[in-house]
Amino acid sequence: MFLSVFDVFKIGIGPSSSHTMGPMTAAGAFLDLLRHSPSAQAAASLKVSLHGSLAFTGKGHATDRAVAFGLLGWVPADIDMTRAEGELAALAEECVLRHAGLPPLAFDPARDIVFDFGQPLPGHANGLIFAVHDRDGRELFSETYYSIGGGFVMTAAERDRPKAIDPYGSVAWPFPFRNAAGMLRMARESGLTIAEMKRENEAQLRPHADVDADVNRIWAVMSDCIDRGLSIDGELPGGLRVRRRARRIHEQLLAEKLRNFSQPHGASDWLSVYAMAVNEENAAGGRVVTSPTNGAAGVVPAVLRYYLDNCHGGCRSRVPDFLLTAAAIGGLIKHNASISGAEAGCQGEVGSAAAMAAAGLCAVLGGTPEQVENAAEIALEHHLGMTCDPVAGLVQVPCIERNGIGATKAVAAASLALRGDGSHFMPLDNCIEAMRQTGEDMNLKFKETSLGGLAVNLPEC
Repeated sequence: MFLSVFDVFKIGIGPSSSHTMGPMTAAGAFLDLLRHSPSAQAAASLKVSLHGSLAFTGKGHATDRAVAFGLLGWVPADIDMTRAEGELAALAEECVLRHAGLPPLAFDPARDIVFDFGQPLPGHANGLIFAVHDRDGRELFSETYYSIGGGFVMTAAERDRPKAIDPYGSVAWPFPFRNAAGMLRMARESGLTIAEMKRENEAQLRPHADVDADVNRIWAVMSDCIDRGLSIDGELPGGLRVRRRARRIHEQLLAEKLRNFSQPHGASDWLSVYAMAVNEENAAGGRVVTSPTNGAAGVVPAVLRYYLDNCHGGCRSRVPDFLLTAAAIGGLIKHNASISGAEAGCQGEVGSAAAMAAAGLCAVLGGTPEQVENAAEIALEHHLGMTCDPVAGLVQVPCIERNGIGATKAVAAASLALRGDGSHFMPLDNCIEAMRQTGEDMNLKFKETSLGGLAVNLPEC
């Protein structure tokens, strides 16, 4: 199924695309579904149950708040947190949802959002069920949603028949590659780069000029997020008492630059501080772009900012080529494996992000399509098996630093690929399949439940 660059890179809020943005989107979708239900006018109350990883790490990821925001009518891309917080406080007092086209619905967020720690729902590790009841407590209508990573949401029926719900219908894509082998073949036959092919596909949905303009807007949000993260100190919310570090490290790097002090590992420091700035903002619930998820949101922006600020010849006009190439790789990974930490572990999040960033950087540094594919493969290969183990369900430890390390791996992968001619032993498609199999076989406790790994190995106080 075709994934637009604007499906891969979505503007939203932290701390999680699957645990915050997805449930918020699902809540709004349920209200729309309810409005068209014959049961709507008899509805008197609403309840929500969270299952699997949404239950186990939902508090740390603010899933209950996200559901409430969605039921209040907010969507991730344009939520005004000041207004939304005020409305949430009023809802906690009144315990009634009021929407046009629906009767008043009794809903107490503290009571009617239930964290179900039993068996996950069958369709995905991130499941939630919305149900409305009449005045006598009889269930009138319900729907099950799965938050499948990167802010994407499916109903249970859609999960069972994904081929039937292509949102783009019967669009005839000029370059309909479904795997890396097909992508490279089409590049050879057309003489186009991966970014050029992706741009032609996107042009089936909007004019060419709008494609680059809208991609540049995505970069503007990413860049603003870096800048905010570099400017703020303080403690991150959630109870772990983790302090922001990006601003202090950035100030150190700037001071060293003014003194012409040359650090032998300075490049990795700049990459890390850019990535950490984004993920500290994400952990604080700030405005971020899924890249391809919130938990991995720092890798792609860090590598792109590094290219623009620190690579000789870094060119602002190449930003769309970077992001279009990265989106092509992200789409292949999502289509053929997973970008969900709850489904594949952190290899599906930071691993995918590193592959995307490596491909984008290789492309703008003059790499051939074969070298770009090689860069993505190297980066993904060296994240295989990485577990998702957020301490206390918060995307802070080890997630913030992990984005910094993912960014440095991405640059190393692009550099290695550019040193070769694009030929290599392990194809990207095989690496993606290995990731899918690894995620499938990974124990549930290592997949965003905070039941294993670093999440249960805490320092003694």
